[in-house]
Amino acid sequence: MKLTRPAEQKPVDLKDFDLVDPHEHGVGDPHAIWHAMREREPVCWQQVDERLGYWSATTFEDVTKVLKDHRVFTSEHGTLLNLLGKKDPASRKQLPATDPPRHTKMRSPVQRALNSKVLERHRAQIREEANRLLAGIPEGEEFDFAEVVGQLPMAVTGTLMGLDREDWPQLTFLTSQAIAPDDPEFVMPEGGEVTLQRAHRELFAAFEQSMSRRKGEGNGDLIDVLRTMEMEDGRKLRPGEIVSNCYSLLLGANVTTPHVPNAAMVELAKDGKYADWAAHPELFDSGINEALRWSSPASHFIRYAKTDVELSGVTIRQGEPVAAWIGSANRDADVFPDPYAFDIRRDPRNHLAFGVGPHYCVGHAVARIALHELFEELLDQFAGFEVVGEPQHLHSNFIAGMKHLPLVATRRAERLSAI
Repeated sequence: MKLTRPAEQKPVDLKDFDLVDPHEHGVGDPHAIWHAMREREPVCWQQVDERLGYWSATTFEDVTKVLKDHRVFTSEHGTLLNLLGKKDPASRKQLPATDPPRHTKMRSPVQRALNSKVLERHRAQIREEANRLLAGIPEGEEFDFAEVVGQLPMAVTGTLMGLDREDWPQLTFLTSQAIAPDDPEFVMPEGGEVTLQRAHRELFAAFEQSMSRRKGEGNGDLIDVLRTMEMEDGRKLRPGEIVSNCYSLLLGANVTTPHVPNAAMVELAKDGKYADWAAHPELFDSGINEALRWSSPASHFIRYAKTDVELSGVTIRQGEPVAAWIGSANRDADVFPDPYAFDIRRDPRNHLAFGVGPHYCVGHAVARIALHELFEELLDQFAGFEVVGEPQHLHSNFIAGMKHLPLVATRRAERLSAI
């Protein structure tokens, strides 16, 4: 997905676009479309076919309302565009597809296992994994930055979930297939739908195998947390529900976290921004927040209106789907002045990259620690990076990410002599 300055683009015809189409996100320019919507039609209807359509919410205020108010907008009828017109098999079984109070009951033990105090015990291990990946970056030669950082989330989450290291590369590939089944790099000859089904089957089978090896209460990793937690009616999660939530947790980590440094590095490599950040460690946290705002890896979530409701003067009827475009909300100039500038001094703590409300990303603390350790090591070990080729973007209407980013790195002299 391009991160354009829409003022430089030709006018967008709001009658002639298709944000459902993964190709639009891979080679097109959704940001130009969202910009036009925010300016002219902030709540906009798109008819997908004769039977299906949906509303797009594009301003920060409307996206926040849709994601935050579970009493008006439900998550239990499907949370992604690719589920329009279909029954969501994860409804009321998986964290993203449940509403409070059930969601709160399911979320609490996972959140306790992933809180920042608990995760501090893993910080040294996360840094070690980051260093292991960065050690393989060649000096002065082209390499694929996206391929390198794409391995970090699996190393972190795979450890927290107790998944075997030898399975990590295949699980990383399968999660990419699951969120971009129509991408030319991941699609099977039989098409995107078959690709998605295969990825789901293999991921679910991997979690089932991991569960079958466990005895008793286990060792307290995330899968054991799911195995032993109780629902509001006092029962434990069924095996299918455990597997479904394992899938959700792994997917959330693997397909979002790596795209933050990818998108940021394209900007940091310009106009001395990388050196500026390295020279001002006091801007470290604000720079990470800006990287999260800028990248907005999860482009959208769908909610369904539980009753008639008004958004920006438009009436949404009960039962109608609304796509809350997070990538658009994080470029809203009413909230983020000069939104198409990447500015490490901005410190946009109110960004929506982790969502908002009851479904605020349960793994946000993991992601923040992983990003902190990765960026700290990058700035410490490397004097700079140069983009030497066109980034290749995922063909996905859900994840705004890069699958390839060709860079050349220059290590700091003192680090180079130590290799």
